[in-house]
Amino acid sequence: MTTDLLAPLDLAFWNIESAEHPMHLGALGVFSAHSPTAGAHAADLLAARAAAVPGLRMRIRDLWQPSPLRPLSFGSASREADPGFDPLHHVLLHAPTADFHAEAGRLMERSLVRGRPPWEAHVLPGEDGVSFAVLFKFHHALADGLRALTLAAAVLDPMDLPERRPRPEEPGRGPLPDVRKLPGLLKGALSDVGRALDIGASVAVSTLGTRPCPAFTSEATGTRRTAGVVIDLDDVQRVRKTQGGTVNDVLIAVVAGALRRWLDERGDGSDGVAPRALIPVSKRRPRTAHPQGNRLSGYLIRLPVDDPDPLGRLDTVRTAMDRNKDAGPNRGAGAVALLADHVPALAHRLGGPLVSQAARLWFDILVTSVPLPGIGLKLGGNPVTEVYPFAPLARGQSLAVAVSTYRGRVHYGLVADAKAVPDLAVLAAALTEEVRTLITACGS
Repeated sequence: MTTDLLAPLDLAFWNIESAEHPMHLGALGVFSAHSPTAGAHAADLLAARAAAVPGLRMRIRDLWQPSPLRPLSFGSASREADPGFDPLHHVLLHAPTADFHAEAGRLMERSLVRGRPPWEAHVLPGEDGVSFAVLFKFHHALADGLRALTLAAAVLDPMDLPERRPRPEEPGRGPLPDVRKLPGLLKGALSDVGRALDIGASVAVSTLGTRPCPAFTSEATGTRRTAGVVIDLDDVQRVRKTQGGTVNDVLIAVVAGALRRWLDERGDGSDGVAPRALIPVSKRRPRTAHPQGNRLSGYLIRLPVDDPDPLGRLDTVRTAMDRNKDAGPNRGAGAVALLADHVPALAHRLGGPLVSQAARLWFDILVTSVPLPGIGLKLGGNPVTEVYPFAPLARGQSLAVAVSTYRGRVHYGLVADAKAVPDLAVLAAALTEEVRTLITACGS
């Protein structure tokens, strides 16, 4: 049976989960249906194809047996093939609905079953008979955004991709090391301590004196609400070409402006509001999702919600992102994910609840970008028309924003605590308005 230890960050995600804060990410794909039965057919296809995808057969099992050669693995967890895997437990067909996002919010509340491979695909037929949606859920311990995309693509229709040279598979993280490598492992462990202290100092300095932003924090209720917004990538490019920077800079500035509109409209006011946004950074090699597990760091910036000038907000975001890139992903509070690599497995197990409660001390809102292929996606011949990524919601936080670009359009996926943010639709509308405001301000 294939088995490998979870990477440290995977183990951290596995242990900070709670019933109120499930640690799965998601993606809602909306399909144009060729017939009213397309949704049911799609569910059958997904179940049949999932059985043939090794990565979807992997469950996570806790490890409590100590090893004399690798004692720090005590309390860890392994990823291994589930001999009793049944795709019918993971691919679920629902009743027709008129509101895909209402259903997605309800389904995002539910934790994944930890004794099974931690993923699900929910097929949502549209009441109109000409569309259906699929909500994919993957536990963050199983996959980050790029790996989740790879697993989801494996059950969609085969895609004609350019031929690539196969990359050598990296060896699994087995439970026992090669004894010949022990001196090197000891030296590496000492080096890890130094790196951990260096990163920890950077995190401490970056968060010194900061306080959570009340508008973006809440008590855990376990409820979820989702919303999606589509904007034209050409509009974003027009702003970028006029003002400089990157597409990502513009997309983050749009979030800042939308939050300002949202706060003002709900009567909370935006004066003096500058929430800390964590911007995850992938540390994978380009064009590969191997090895399994999470390879993440991050940048931390202050969103200039309190600035009334849209171009001023964009300039502030661009400057902050440039500063982060110059420093690299190993500095600042955004690099806190890297600390997971230097913490023993048992410490992850015991400290998970404490770490989850401390998330609000590091950042107020997550704004993440999830890459999608440039080619069109299909299922059963039915094309994907919209793709909304959903990020996990950290404990004590009420809102997370994920962004994907698909076929010339930008898709914002919003996830919120349903009780703390009952007006998520207002924020969604504000994203669209902010793009128009930026275009006008640029004179385009």
